Amino acid sequence: MSDVQAALREYANAFEAALPRFLPRGDEPVKQAMRYGMEAGGKRIRPALALAFCALFGGKKEQALPFAAAVEMIHGYSLIHDDLPCMDDDDLRRGRPSCHKKFGEATALLAGDALLTEAFACVANSDFTPQVKCRAISVLAKASGVNGMIAGQQLDMLYENKQITRAQLEEMNRKKTGALLSVACLLGCVAGNAGISQTVRAARYADALGLLFQVTDDILDTGEEPGKATWVSLLGPDGARAAALEYAGVAQKAIAPHAGKGHFLYNLPGWLLIRNS
Repeated sequence: MSDVQAALREYANAFEAALPRFLPRGDEPVKQAMRYGMEAGGKRIRPALALAFCALFGGKKEQALPFAAAVEMIHGYSLIHDDLPCMDDDDLRRGRPSCHKKFGEATALLAGDALLTEAFACVANSDFTPQVKCRAISVLAKASGVNGMIAGQQLDMLYENKQITRAQLEEMNRKKTGALLSVACLLGCVAGNAGISQTVRAARYADALGLLFQVTDDILDTGEEPGKATWVSLLGPDGARAAALEYAGVAQKAIAPHAGKGHFLYNLPGWLLIRNS
């Protein structure tokens, strides 16, 4: 699976090189906090998916950079807000002080709000036609709003310390985690001018990938969040691993007609199954 890691690094490097042009310059605390939240690193899987799907369907990956930045800004804002005392109250994010610990709660809150706003500016200011930009804004808003990521966060809070069903857990994960992974794939399709059948397969792949990502995350985070509804707490370690295998198979079957064995998108589910961080 070293090929997947190498491809992820390549996509991440392309994204990191372009990121500064999408972020505000200046020394105002809120702008510093925005950059701090976005420069925390991570695997950059969402930008990688946007770039990969754009290239898969005939576009140049550089075309999708504004869309990739938009998705990652929304992801970044969600992490800043998740860390706030009123939410998860985390002092650290990827080994560094969380945004509110470094800049204060008010500035962190504003930085998250600003990143959400700038995400849509990235799409609006891109070089695509008005029709393409409107379509991109629509799918991005649906994924990040009250019927997408926000709904998933609310369900996560509602399900805390409760017994829930697998269907309920899937719904929560599709919205909280899967929505932004899915929209990254769909925005790549938009940027690459994919056809309807291609987009349908991409959506099926993205749905399974989002669930797989969360299952493997839960397996890695066992014991770190007592009271949270997770795949391990619902199915146990063996059941969670079985679910992960199931979703990986669905994702690979969906994408195989367009990206077969050896392609980054086909191999990514297998890499998620064995990742250790």
